[in-house]
Amino acid sequence: MPSMIVRKIRELLTEYLPEGVSFQVEPPPREEMGDLATNAALVAASRLGRKPRDLAEELAQRLAERKELFRRVEVAGPGFLNFFVAPAYWQAVVERVLTAGPDYGRSALGAGRKVQVEFVSANPTGPLHIGHGRGAAVGDSLARLLDFAGYRVVREYYINDRGRQMEVLGRSVWLRARELSGEEITFPEDHYRGEYIIEIARKLLAQRPDLLQLPEKEAVSVAREFALSEILAEIRKDLEDFGVHYDVWYSERELYERGEVEEALSALREAGYLYEKDGALWFRATAFGDEKDRVVFRANGEPTYFASDIAYHREKFLKRGFDLVVDVWGADHHGYVPRLKAALAALKIEPERLRVLLIQMVNLIEGGRLKSMSTRAGEFVPLRELMEEVGRDAVRFTFLTRKCDAPLDFDVELVKSQKSENPVYYVQYAHARLASVFRKAEEEGLSPEGYEPSLLETPEDLRVLKLLDFFPQVVEEAAEALEPHRLTYYLLDLAEALHDYYTKHRFLSEDRALSRARLALARAVKQVLANGLNLLGVSAPERM
Repeated sequence: MPSMIVRKIRELLTEYLPEGVSFQVEPPPREEMGDLATNAALVAASRLGRKPRDLAEELAQRLAERKELFRRVEVAGPGFLNFFVAPAYWQAVVERVLTAGPDYGRSALGAGRKVQVEFVSANPTGPLHIGHGRGAAVGDSLARLLDFAGYRVVREYYINDRGRQMEVLGRSVWLRARELSGEEITFPEDHYRGEYIIEIARKLLAQRPDLLQLPEKEAVSVAREFALSEILAEIRKDLEDFGVHYDVWYSERELYERGEVEEALSALREAGYLYEKDGALWFRATAFGDEKDRVVFRANGEPTYFASDIAYHREKFLKRGFDLVVDVWGADHHGYVPRLKAALAALKIEPERLRVLLIQMVNLIEGGRLKSMSTRAGEFVPLRELMEEVGRDAVRFTFLTRKCDAPLDFDVELVKSQKSENPVYYVQYAHARLASVFRKAEEEGLSPEGYEPSLLETPEDLRVLKLLDFFPQVVEEAAEALEPHRLTYYLLDLAEALHDYYTKHRFLSEDRALSRARLALARAVKQVLANGLNLLGVSAPERM
Protein backbone atom coordinates (compact mmCIF):
# COMPACT_ATOMS: atom_id res chain seq x y z
CA MET A 1 0.00 0.00 0.00
CA PRO A 2 1.14 3.58 -0.38
CA SER A 3 2.00 5.27 2.91
CA MET A 4 -1.15 6.08 4.82
CA ILE A 5 -0.85 9.83 4.27
CA VAL A 6 -0.25 9.45 0.51
CA ARG A 7 -3.32 7.24 0.27
CA LYS A 8 -5.42 9.76 2.21
CA ILE A 9 -4.28 12.66 0.01
CA ARG A 10 -5.12 10.65 -3.10
CA GLU A 11 -8.57 9.80 -1.74
CA LEU A 12 -9.29 13.44 -0.87
CA LEU A 13 -8.16 14.77 -4.23
CA THR A 14 -10.17 12.13 -6.10
CA GLU A 15 -13.33 13.59 -4.53
CA TYR A 16 -12.69 16.95 -6.23
CA LEU A 17 -11.17 15.91 -9.56
CA PRO A 18 -12.64 14.36 -12.75
CA GLU A 19 -12.64 10.58 -12.90
CA GLY A 20 -9.54 9.01 -14.42
CA VAL A 21 -7.14 11.89 -13.81
CA SER A 22 -3.65 10.53 -13.14
CA PHE A 23 -1.50 12.54 -10.76
CA GLN A 24 1.51 12.12 -8.48
CA VAL A 25 1.88 12.54 -4.73
CA GLU A 26 5.50 12.48 -3.65
CA PRO A 27 8.04 14.31 -1.48
CA PRO A 28 8.98 17.74 -2.90
CA PRO A 29 12.56 18.47 -3.98
CA ARG A 30 13.32 20.50 -0.82
CA GLU A 31 12.26 19.90 2.78
CA GLU A 32 11.12 23.50 3.31
CA MET A 33 8.50 22.96 0.60
CA GLY A 34 6.57 20.56 2.83
CA ASP A 35 6.22 16.86 3.47
CA LEU A 36 4.47 15.96 0.20
CA ALA A 37 3.52 17.64 -3.06
CA THR A 38 1.17 16.94 -5.96
CA ASN A 39 0.71 18.03 -9.55
CA ALA A 40 -3.02 17.20 -9.41
CA ALA A 41 -4.23 20.73 -10.25
CA LEU A 42 -1.83 20.99 -13.19
CA VAL A 43 -3.02 17.77 -14.85
CA ALA A 44 -6.73 18.23 -14.06
CA ALA A 45 -7.19 21.91 -14.94
CA SER A 46 -7.71 21.46 -18.68
CA ARG A 47 -10.35 18.77 -18.10
CA LEU A 48 -12.26 21.23 -15.90
CA GLY A 49 -11.67 24.27 -18.10
CA ARG A 50 -9.84 26.01 -15.25
CA LYS A 51 -6.51 27.75 -14.82
CA PRO A 52 -4.15 25.43 -12.88
CA ARG A 53 -3.28 28.07 -10.29
CA ASP A 54 -6.95 28.88 -9.62
CA LEU A 55 -7.83 25.20 -9.24
CA ALA A 56 -4.86 24.72 -6.92
CA GLU A 57 -5.98 27.63 -4.72
CA GLU A 58 -9.45 26.12 -4.39
CA LEU A 59 -8.10 22.65 -3.58
CA ALA A 60 -5.67 24.09 -1.03
CA GLN A 61 -8.48 25.90 0.76
CA ARG A 62 -10.63 22.78 0.94
CA LEU A 63 -7.88 20.43 2.02
CA ALA A 64 -6.52 22.82 4.66
CA GLU A 65 -9.80 22.32 6.54
CA ARG A 66 -8.63 18.78 7.42
CA LYS A 67 -6.76 19.91 10.51
CA GLU A 68 -6.25 16.34 11.71
CA LEU A 69 -4.11 15.77 8.59
CA PHE A 70 -2.52 19.07 7.63
CA ARG A 71 -0.90 22.01 9.38
CA ARG A 72 -1.29 23.90 6.14
CA VAL A 73 -1.55 23.42 2.37
CA GLU A 74 0.26 25.86 0.09
CA VAL A 75 0.17 26.60 -3.64
CA ALA A 76 3.53 26.83 -5.39
CA GLY A 77 4.59 27.83 -8.88
CA PRO A 78 2.06 27.33 -11.69
CA GLY A 79 -0.20 25.16 -9.53
CA PHE A 80 1.62 22.62 -7.40
CA LEU A 81 0.15 21.81 -3.98
CA ASN A 82 2.55 21.43 -1.05
CA PHE A 83 1.28 19.61 2.04
CA PHE A 84 2.61 20.26 5.53
CA VAL A 85 1.34 17.27 7.50
CA ALA A 86 0.08 17.73 11.06
CA PRO A 87 2.42 16.31 13.73
CA ALA A 88 -0.51 14.36 15.23
CA TYR A 89 -0.76 12.34 12.03
CA TRP A 90 2.93 11.39 12.12
CA GLN A 91 2.78 10.64 15.83
CA ALA A 92 -0.02 8.12 15.28
CA VAL A 93 2.23 5.92 13.12
CA VAL A 94 3.87 4.43 16.22
CA GLU A 95 0.65 2.75 17.28
CA ARG A 96 0.08 1.41 13.75
CA VAL A 97 3.51 -0.19 13.75
CA LEU A 98 3.14 -1.64 17.25
CA THR A 99 -0.32 -3.03 16.48
CA ALA A 100 0.76 -4.74 13.24
CA GLY A 101 4.13 -5.90 14.58
CA PRO A 102 5.84 -8.36 12.17
CA ASP A 103 3.05 -7.76 9.65
CA TYR A 104 3.63 -4.00 9.41
CA GLY A 105 4.16 -3.30 5.71
CA ARG A 106 2.38 -6.44 4.53
CA SER A 107 -0.15 -5.71 1.78
CA ALA A 108 -2.65 -7.25 -0.63
CA LEU A 109 -1.00 -5.74 -3.72
CA GLY A 110 -0.53 -9.14 -5.35
CA ALA A 111 -4.15 -10.18 -4.71
CA GLY A 112 -3.10 -13.82 -4.51
CA ARG A 113 -1.69 -13.90 -8.06
CA LYS A 114 0.65 -16.82 -8.66
CA VAL A 115 4.30 -15.91 -9.28
CA GLN A 116 7.29 -18.11 -9.95
CA VAL A 117 10.75 -16.79 -9.16
CA GLU A 118 13.39 -18.95 -10.83
CA PHE A 119 16.88 -17.98 -9.72
CA VAL A 120 20.49 -19.13 -9.53
CA SER A 121 19.88 -22.25 -11.70
CA ALA A 122 23.66 -22.56 -12.12
CA ASN A 123 24.81 -25.43 -14.31
CA PRO A 124 25.71 -28.29 -11.94
CA THR A 125 29.28 -28.38 -13.19
CA GLY A 126 30.99 -26.81 -10.19
CA PRO A 127 30.54 -25.03 -6.86
CA LEU A 128 28.57 -21.80 -6.61
CA HIS A 129 30.74 -18.72 -6.95
CA ILE A 130 30.06 -15.20 -5.71
CA GLY A 131 28.30 -14.24 -8.93
CA HIS A 132 25.76 -16.99 -8.29
CA GLY A 133 25.53 -15.71 -4.72
CA ARG A 134 24.42 -12.28 -5.88
CA GLY A 135 21.66 -13.90 -7.96
CA ALA A 136 20.66 -15.98 -4.94
CA ALA A 137 20.39 -12.91 -2.71
CA VAL A 138 18.35 -11.00 -5.29
CA GLY A 139 16.04 -13.90 -6.12
CA ASP A 140 15.38 -14.92 -2.54
CA SER A 141 14.83 -11.37 -1.29
CA LEU A 142 12.51 -10.67 -4.21
CA ALA A 143 10.50 -13.80 -3.41
CA ARG A 144 10.20 -12.66 0.21
CA LEU A 145 9.06 -9.20 -0.91
CA LEU A 146 6.46 -10.58 -3.33
CA ASP A 147 5.11 -12.91 -0.67
CA PHE A 148 4.89 -10.00 1.81
CA ALA A 149 3.09 -7.96 -0.86
CA GLY A 150 0.32 -10.53 -1.28
CA TYR A 151 1.50 -12.79 -4.12
CA ARG A 152 1.57 -16.59 -4.02
CA VAL A 153 5.24 -17.28 -4.66
CA VAL A 154 6.99 -20.43 -5.85
CA ARG A 155 10.81 -20.45 -5.64
CA GLU A 156 12.37 -22.68 -8.27
CA TYR A 157 15.81 -23.94 -9.31
CA TYR A 158 16.13 -25.24 -12.88
CA ILE A 159 18.74 -28.00 -13.17
CA ASN A 160 20.55 -28.18 -16.53
CA ASP A 161 21.25 -31.90 -16.16
CA ARG A 162 21.55 -32.94 -19.81
CA GLY A 163 23.46 -31.87 -22.89
CA ARG A 164 27.07 -31.26 -23.81
CA GLN A 165 28.21 -29.59 -20.60
CA MET A 166 27.20 -32.67 -18.64
CA GLU A 167 29.16 -34.88 -21.01
CA VAL A 168 32.19 -32.59 -20.56
CA LEU A 169 31.75 -32.81 -16.79
CA GLY A 170 31.66 -36.63 -16.93
CA ARG A 171 34.75 -36.78 -19.15
CA SER A 172 36.58 -34.30 -16.89
CA VAL A 173 36.05 -36.55 -13.85
CA TRP A 174 36.89 -39.71 -15.81
CA LEU A 175 40.15 -38.21 -17.07
CA ARG A 176 41.14 -37.06 -13.58
CA ALA A 177 40.37 -40.57 -12.29
CA ARG A 178 42.79 -41.98 -14.86
CA GLU A 179 45.41 -39.45 -13.74
CA LEU A 180 44.91 -40.43 -10.10
CA SER A 181 45.52 -44.05 -11.14
CA GLY A 182 48.92 -43.11 -12.53
CA GLU A 183 48.10 -42.61 -16.19
CA GLU A 184 49.60 -39.60 -17.97
CA ILE A 185 46.81 -37.52 -19.48
CA THR A 186 46.72 -34.49 -21.77
CA PHE A 187 43.81 -32.66 -20.21
CA PRO A 188 41.65 -30.76 -22.75
CA GLU A 189 41.48 -26.96 -22.41
CA ASP A 190 37.69 -26.91 -22.71
CA HIS A 191 37.14 -29.35 -19.79
CA TYR A 192 36.52 -28.46 -16.14
CA ARG A 193 39.86 -27.99 -14.44
CA GLY A 194 39.14 -27.02 -10.82
CA GLU A 195 40.46 -28.89 -7.80
CA TYR A 196 36.90 -29.99 -7.04
CA ILE A 197 37.00 -32.25 -10.14
CA ILE A 198 40.01 -34.09 -8.69
CA GLU A 199 38.22 -34.52 -5.34
CA ILE A 200 35.12 -35.90 -7.07
CA ALA A 201 37.29 -38.31 -9.09
CA ARG A 202 39.01 -39.47 -5.89
CA LYS A 203 35.65 -40.14 -4.18
CA LEU A 204 34.32 -41.93 -7.25
CA LEU A 205 37.34 -44.26 -7.42
CA ALA A 206 36.84 -45.10 -3.75
CA GLN A 207 33.23 -46.11 -4.45
CA ARG A 208 33.79 -47.64 -7.90
CA PRO A 209 37.29 -49.15 -8.02
CA ASP A 210 36.18 -50.88 -11.22
CA LEU A 211 35.60 -47.55 -13.01
CA LEU A 212 38.66 -47.72 -15.24
CA GLN A 213 37.89 -51.29 -16.29
CA LEU A 214 34.55 -50.15 -17.77
CA PRO A 215 34.16 -49.30 -21.47
CA GLU A 216 34.84 -45.59 -22.03
CA LYS A 217 31.22 -44.63 -22.77
CA GLU A 218 29.93 -46.41 -19.67
CA ALA A 219 32.73 -45.02 -17.47
CA VAL A 220 32.04 -41.44 -18.59
CA SER A 221 28.32 -41.98 -17.91
CA VAL A 222 29.05 -43.27 -14.40
CA ALA A 223 31.39 -40.34 -13.77
CA ARG A 224 28.79 -37.88 -15.07
CA GLU A 225 26.02 -39.14 -12.81
CA PHE A 226 28.28 -39.28 -9.77
CA ALA A 227 29.60 -35.77 -10.38
CA LEU A 228 26.08 -34.43 -10.93
CA SER A 229 24.93 -35.90 -7.61
CA GLU A 230 27.96 -34.60 -5.70
CA ILE A 231 27.84 -31.08 -7.14
CA LEU A 232 24.08 -30.72 -6.74
CA ALA A 233 24.33 -31.79 -3.11
CA GLU A 234 27.01 -29.15 -2.54
CA ILE A 235 24.94 -26.48 -4.32
CA ARG A 236 21.90 -27.33 -2.17
CA LYS A 237 23.97 -27.14 1.01
CA ASP A 238 25.57 -23.82 0.04
CA LEU A 239 22.17 -22.29 -0.72
CA GLU A 240 20.61 -23.61 2.48
CA ASP A 241 23.48 -22.13 4.47
CA PHE A 242 22.98 -18.88 2.56
CA GLY A 243 19.39 -18.79 3.80
CA VAL A 244 17.85 -19.76 0.45
CA HIS A 245 15.16 -22.43 0.32
CA TYR A 246 13.44 -23.67 -2.85
CA ASP A 247 9.95 -25.05 -3.31
CA VAL A 248 10.87 -26.86 -6.54
CA TRP A 249 14.07 -28.33 -8.02
CA TYR A 250 13.16 -28.83 -11.69
CA SER A 251 15.11 -31.21 -13.94
CA GLU A 252 15.75 -30.42 -17.62
CA ARG A 253 15.87 -34.15 -18.30
CA GLU A 254 12.29 -34.48 -17.10
CA LEU A 255 11.15 -32.05 -19.79
CA TYR A 256 12.27 -34.58 -22.37
CA GLU A 257 11.09 -37.65 -20.48
CA ARG A 258 7.56 -36.20 -20.16
CA GLY A 259 7.49 -35.12 -23.82
CA GLU A 260 7.28 -31.40 -22.97
CA VAL A 261 9.90 -30.43 -25.57
CA GLU A 262 8.25 -32.41 -28.33
CA GLU A 263 4.87 -30.96 -27.38
CA ALA A 264 6.12 -27.37 -27.39
CA LEU A 265 7.86 -27.73 -30.75
CA SER A 266 4.76 -29.38 -32.23
CA ALA A 267 2.73 -26.34 -31.15
CA LEU A 268 5.21 -24.02 -32.87
CA ARG A 269 5.27 -26.21 -35.98
CA GLU A 270 1.48 -26.20 -36.22
CA ALA A 271 1.49 -22.40 -35.89
CA GLY A 272 3.94 -22.17 -38.81
CA TYR A 273 6.94 -20.88 -36.84
CA LEU A 274 9.39 -23.77 -37.41
CA TYR A 275 11.26 -24.56 -40.62
CA GLU A 276 14.22 -26.67 -41.76
CA LYS A 277 17.40 -25.27 -43.25
CA ASP A 278 20.88 -26.79 -43.64
CA GLY A 279 19.67 -29.93 -41.88
CA ALA A 280 18.72 -27.99 -38.70
CA LEU A 281 15.34 -27.02 -37.30
CA TRP A 282 14.82 -23.26 -36.87
CA PHE A 283 12.37 -21.07 -34.98
CA ARG A 284 11.18 -18.02 -36.92
CA ALA A 285 12.08 -15.53 -34.16
CA THR A 286 12.34 -12.61 -36.62
CA ALA A 287 8.56 -12.71 -36.98
CA PHE A 288 8.45 -11.34 -33.43
CA GLY A 289 11.17 -8.73 -33.58
CA ASP A 290 14.27 -10.79 -32.78
CA GLU A 291 17.36 -9.94 -34.83
CA LYS A 292 17.61 -13.40 -36.41
CA ASP A 293 15.96 -16.81 -36.44
CA ARG A 294 17.15 -19.36 -33.89
CA VAL A 295 18.12 -23.04 -34.07
CA VAL A 296 16.11 -25.41 -31.87
CA PHE A 297 17.54 -28.69 -33.23
CA ARG A 298 21.04 -28.88 -34.68
CA ALA A 299 21.89 -30.69 -37.89
CA ASN A 300 23.31 -33.55 -35.80
CA GLY A 301 19.87 -34.08 -34.24
CA GLU A 302 20.79 -32.63 -30.85
CA PRO A 303 18.41 -30.07 -29.30
CA THR A 304 19.72 -26.67 -28.25
CA TYR A 305 19.21 -25.15 -24.81
CA PHE A 306 16.68 -22.87 -26.49
CA ALA A 307 14.44 -25.86 -27.24
CA SER A 308 14.45 -26.80 -23.56
CA ASP A 309 13.77 -23.23 -22.47
CA ILE A 310 10.81 -22.88 -24.84
CA ALA A 311 9.27 -26.05 -23.40
CA TYR A 312 10.10 -25.09 -19.81
CA HIS A 313 8.46 -21.66 -20.06
CA ARG A 314 5.47 -22.99 -21.96
CA GLU A 315 4.94 -25.47 -19.13
CA LYS A 316 5.24 -22.70 -16.53
CA PHE A 317 2.46 -20.64 -18.05
CA LEU A 318 0.11 -23.11 -19.72
CA LYS A 319 0.33 -26.08 -17.36
CA ARG A 320 1.27 -24.68 -13.97
CA GLY A 321 -0.69 -21.48 -14.45
CA PHE A 322 1.72 -18.82 -13.25
CA ASP A 323 0.41 -15.30 -13.74
CA LEU A 324 3.94 -13.92 -13.68
CA VAL A 325 7.33 -15.56 -14.10
CA VAL A 326 10.50 -13.84 -12.94
CA ASP A 327 13.77 -15.30 -14.21
CA VAL A 328 17.01 -14.16 -12.56
CA TRP A 329 19.85 -14.62 -15.06
CA GLY A 330 23.47 -13.65 -15.43
CA ALA A 331 24.09 -10.49 -17.46
CA ASP A 332 25.74 -12.55 -20.22
CA HIS A 333 22.26 -13.87 -21.10
CA HIS A 334 20.90 -10.45 -22.10
CA GLY A 335 20.73 -11.42 -25.79
CA TYR A 336 18.64 -14.45 -24.88
CA VAL A 337 15.67 -12.43 -23.62
CA PRO A 338 14.24 -11.32 -27.01
CA ARG A 339 14.27 -14.84 -28.48
CA LEU A 340 12.52 -16.35 -25.47
CA LYS A 341 9.87 -13.63 -25.49
CA ALA A 342 9.46 -14.23 -29.22
CA ALA A 343 8.79 -17.91 -28.53
CA LEU A 344 6.18 -17.00 -25.90
CA ALA A 345 4.44 -14.69 -28.37
CA ALA A 346 4.42 -17.48 -30.96
CA LEU A 347 2.77 -19.73 -28.37
CA LYS A 348 0.15 -17.01 -27.71
CA ILE A 349 1.51 -16.31 -24.22
CA GLU A 350 1.80 -12.59 -23.39
CA PRO A 351 5.56 -11.90 -23.35
CA GLU A 352 5.13 -9.24 -20.65
CA ARG A 353 4.18 -12.01 -18.21
CA LEU A 354 7.86 -12.96 -18.25
CA ARG A 355 10.21 -10.57 -16.44
CA VAL A 356 13.94 -11.19 -16.63
CA LEU A 357 16.35 -9.68 -14.11
CA LEU A 358 19.97 -9.61 -15.25
CA ILE A 359 22.63 -9.93 -12.55
CA GLN A 360 25.82 -8.05 -13.22
CA MET A 361 29.21 -9.30 -12.11
CA VAL A 362 30.66 -8.97 -8.62
CA ASN A 363 34.17 -7.51 -8.40
CA LEU A 364 35.74 -8.99 -5.30
CA ILE A 365 38.38 -6.68 -3.82
CA GLU A 366 40.69 -8.06 -1.16
CA GLY A 367 43.81 -6.32 0.00
CA GLY A 368 43.22 -3.74 -2.72
CA ARG A 369 43.46 -6.43 -5.41
CA LEU A 370 40.72 -7.56 -7.81
CA LYS A 371 40.18 -11.31 -8.01
CA SER A 372 39.30 -12.92 -11.36
CA MET A 373 36.84 -15.76 -11.94
CA SER A 374 36.45 -18.57 -14.46
CA THR A 375 34.48 -21.69 -13.50
CA ARG A 376 35.87 -23.86 -16.28
CA ALA A 377 39.47 -22.89 -15.56
CA GLY A 378 38.83 -23.45 -11.86
CA GLU A 379 39.63 -19.82 -11.01
CA PHE A 380 36.75 -18.46 -8.97
CA VAL A 381 35.82 -17.40 -5.45
CA PRO A 382 33.32 -19.88 -4.02
CA LEU A 383 30.27 -18.42 -2.32
CA ARG A 384 30.96 -20.61 0.71
CA GLU A 385 34.47 -19.20 1.08
CA LEU A 386 33.12 -15.65 1.15
CA MET A 387 30.37 -16.59 3.64
CA GLU A 388 32.92 -18.17 5.95
CA GLU A 389 35.17 -15.12 5.77
CA VAL A 390 32.66 -12.29 6.31
CA GLY A 391 29.40 -13.99 7.38
CA ARG A 392 26.13 -14.72 5.60
CA ASP A 393 24.41 -11.50 6.65
CA ALA A 394 27.23 -9.32 5.36
CA VAL A 395 27.31 -11.12 2.02
CA ARG A 396 23.55 -10.97 1.47
CA PHE A 397 23.16 -7.34 2.50
CA THR A 398 26.14 -6.17 0.43
CA PHE A 399 24.88 -8.00 -2.66
CA LEU A 400 21.63 -6.01 -2.29
CA THR A 401 23.15 -2.56 -1.91
CA ARG A 402 22.98 -1.83 -5.64
CA LYS A 403 20.49 -2.44 -8.42
CA CYS A 404 21.13 -5.93 -9.76
CA ASP A 405 21.96 -4.84 -13.32
CA ALA A 406 24.82 -2.62 -12.08
CA PRO A 407 28.29 -4.08 -11.37
CA LEU A 408 29.08 -4.42 -7.67
CA ASP A 409 32.41 -3.94 -5.91
CA PHE A 410 32.63 -6.17 -2.84
CA ASP A 411 35.37 -4.83 -0.57
CA VAL A 412 36.13 -7.63 1.90
CA GLU A 413 37.98 -5.43 4.39
CA LEU A 414 35.15 -2.89 4.48
CA VAL A 415 32.46 -5.52 4.91
CA LYS A 416 34.37 -7.11 7.81
CA SER A 417 34.85 -3.78 9.57
CA GLN A 418 32.68 -2.51 12.40
CA LYS A 419 32.27 1.09 11.33
CA SER A 420 29.53 3.26 9.88
CA GLU A 421 30.93 3.02 6.33
CA ASN A 422 30.00 -0.68 6.39
CA PRO A 423 26.29 -0.67 5.41
CA VAL A 424 25.28 -3.99 6.96
CA TYR A 425 26.99 -3.15 10.25
CA TYR A 426 25.35 0.30 10.20
CA VAL A 427 21.82 -1.14 9.90
CA GLN A 428 22.26 -4.13 12.20
CA TYR A 429 23.90 -1.94 14.83
CA ALA A 430 20.82 0.33 14.80
CA HIS A 431 18.70 -2.70 15.76
CA ALA A 432 21.18 -3.91 18.37
CA ARG A 433 21.47 -0.40 19.80
CA LEU A 434 17.71 -0.28 20.37
CA ALA A 435 17.80 -3.73 21.96
CA SER A 436 20.37 -2.36 24.37
CA VAL A 437 18.06 0.57 25.20
CA PHE A 438 15.31 -1.88 26.15
CA ARG A 439 17.64 -3.92 28.35
CA LYS A 440 18.56 -0.73 30.19
CA ALA A 441 14.88 0.30 30.40
CA GLU A 442 13.99 -3.04 31.93
CA GLU A 443 16.65 -2.52 34.59
CA GLU A 444 15.11 0.86 35.39
CA GLY A 445 11.56 -0.47 35.43
CA LEU A 446 10.51 1.54 32.35
CA SER A 447 8.32 0.46 29.43
CA PRO A 448 6.38 2.20 26.63
CA GLU A 449 3.03 1.23 28.18
CA GLY A 450 0.67 4.19 28.40
CA TYR A 451 2.90 6.48 26.33
CA GLU A 452 1.70 9.89 25.09
CA PRO A 453 2.29 10.26 21.30
CA SER A 454 2.18 14.08 21.37
CA LEU A 455 5.50 14.13 23.26
CA LEU A 456 7.24 12.97 20.06
CA GLU A 457 7.54 16.48 18.68
CA THR A 458 11.19 17.29 17.93
CA PRO A 459 12.44 17.51 14.31
CA GLU A 460 14.31 14.25 14.90
CA ASP A 461 11.11 12.56 16.14
CA LEU A 462 9.23 13.70 13.06
CA ARG A 463 12.00 12.59 10.71
CA VAL A 464 11.89 9.05 12.13
CA LEU A 465 8.08 8.96 12.20
CA LYS A 466 7.86 9.92 8.52
CA LEU A 467 10.23 7.13 7.59
CA LEU A 468 8.16 4.61 9.56
CA ASP A 469 5.02 5.77 7.76
CA PHE A 470 6.61 5.22 4.35
CA PHE A 471 7.78 1.62 4.97
CA PRO A 472 4.63 -0.03 3.49
CA GLN A 473 4.99 2.09 0.37
CA VAL A 474 8.65 1.13 -0.02
CA VAL A 475 7.71 -2.55 0.22
CA GLU A 476 5.05 -2.24 -2.47
CA GLU A 477 7.23 -0.17 -4.79
CA ALA A 478 10.13 -2.61 -4.42
CA ALA A 479 7.81 -5.55 -5.13
CA GLU A 480 6.20 -3.88 -8.17
CA ALA A 481 9.55 -2.82 -9.64
CA LEU A 482 11.19 -6.18 -8.73
CA GLU A 483 13.97 -4.19 -7.03
CA PRO A 484 14.83 -5.41 -3.52
CA HIS A 485 17.72 -2.92 -3.32
CA ARG A 486 15.11 -0.20 -2.68
CA LEU A 487 14.50 -1.78 0.70
CA THR A 488 18.23 -1.71 1.47
CA TYR A 489 18.33 2.02 0.72
CA TYR A 490 15.32 2.56 2.97
CA LEU A 491 16.90 0.67 5.88
CA LEU A 492 20.07 2.72 5.55
CA ASP A 493 17.99 5.91 5.72
CA LEU A 494 16.11 4.66 8.78
CA ALA A 495 19.33 3.58 10.50
CA GLU A 496 20.87 6.98 9.79
CA ALA A 497 17.84 8.73 11.30
CA LEU A 498 18.01 6.48 14.36
CA HIS A 499 21.74 7.02 14.92
CA ASP A 500 21.27 10.77 14.53
CA TYR A 501 18.40 10.66 17.03
CA TYR A 502 20.54 8.70 19.48
CA THR A 503 23.28 11.34 19.45
CA LYS A 504 20.82 14.21 20.08
CA HIS A 505 18.27 12.72 22.50
CA ARG A 506 18.18 10.35 25.44
CA PHE A 507 15.64 7.55 25.25
CA LEU A 508 15.75 7.20 29.03
CA SER A 509 15.67 10.19 31.35
CA GLU A 510 14.21 11.38 34.63
CA ASP A 511 11.12 12.50 32.69
CA ARG A 512 9.28 9.19 32.78
CA ALA A 513 6.45 10.32 30.48
CA LEU A 514 8.95 11.39 27.83
CA SER A 515 10.90 8.16 28.33
CA ARG A 516 7.76 6.11 27.73
CA ALA A 517 7.04 7.99 24.49
CA ARG A 518 10.59 7.58 23.25
CA LEU A 519 10.60 3.89 24.16
CA ALA A 520 7.43 3.48 22.07
CA LEU A 521 9.21 5.16 19.16
CA ALA A 522 12.25 2.94 19.74
CA ARG A 523 10.09 -0.19 19.71
CA ALA A 524 8.45 0.88 16.44
CA VAL A 525 11.82 1.57 14.78
CA LYS A 526 13.21 -1.73 16.05
CA GLN A 527 10.19 -3.55 14.60
CA VAL A 528 10.50 -1.94 11.17
CA LEU A 529 14.25 -2.60 11.05
CA ALA A 530 13.56 -6.26 11.87
CA ASN A 531 10.79 -6.49 9.26
CA GLY A 532 13.00 -4.97 6.58
CA LEU A 533 16.04 -7.09 7.40
CA ASN A 534 13.90 -10.22 7.35
CA LEU A 535 12.74 -9.37 3.82
CA LEU A 536 16.40 -9.21 2.82
CA GLY A 537 17.11 -12.53 4.52
CA VAL A 538 19.41 -10.81 7.02
CA SER A 539 19.26 -11.26 10.79
CA ALA A 540 18.33 -8.50 13.24
CA PRO A 541 20.83 -9.02 16.12
CA GLU A 542 20.02 -8.13 19.72
CA ARG A 543 23.70 -7.67 20.57
CA MET A 544 26.80 -6.73 18.55
